[in-house]
Amino acid sequence: MESKLSFQIELVEKCKANDRKAQMKLYRQYCDGMFCVAMRFLKSEDDAEDVLQESFIKAFQKLDQFRGDVTFGAWLKRIVINKCLDFIKAKKVTYTEFREHTLRIVEDEDWTVEVGISMQQVKEVMQQLPEKYRFVVQLFLVEGYDHQEISQILGLREATCRTRLLRGKGYLKELLKEKRYVTGS
Repeated sequence: MESKLSFQIELVEKCKANDRKAQMKLYRQYCDGMFCVAMRFLKSEDDAEDVLQESFIKAFQKLDQFRGDVTFGAWLKRIVINKCLDFIKAKKVTYTEFREHTLRIVEDEDWTVEVGISMQQVKEVMQQLPEKYRFVVQLFLVEGYDHQEISQILGLREATCRTRLLRGKGYLKELLKEKRYVTGS
């Protein structure tokens, strides 16, 4: 593990020195994983590819800011997520209007769902959440970030992040219940 980490640090140092072969090697090492991250946010291969390209360009331009306090992959993932959020805001994608008053908010720490509901179904229903809740829920559930990291990524206070996560989870559970009821499964 240590040799793999030192190899990664060496590779990043070569990239900082504008070594094109090292940059291609780093790109190949992370492009598939980061494409998957972008797809979870953008749902369009073309948009995900564009954002991925922009993310790598920014990463290579800002490599001097990489301090090694986190892995390069974690640092790059944050750039990709921020680029995805910027892309969504810039494109002003319209989302399904959400009738908050029709849903009851369930405020608890339980993240379990009914047996038989797949992760794919959860991800599909998650897309119906209002943007301010969807991003927090997605960063927490799918990307695995904690409240402090989410608040930094989205530029929110930690308390706001916790509230949005709690409410988003409640809405998500209600939408999952509705979906099961409507589909009859």
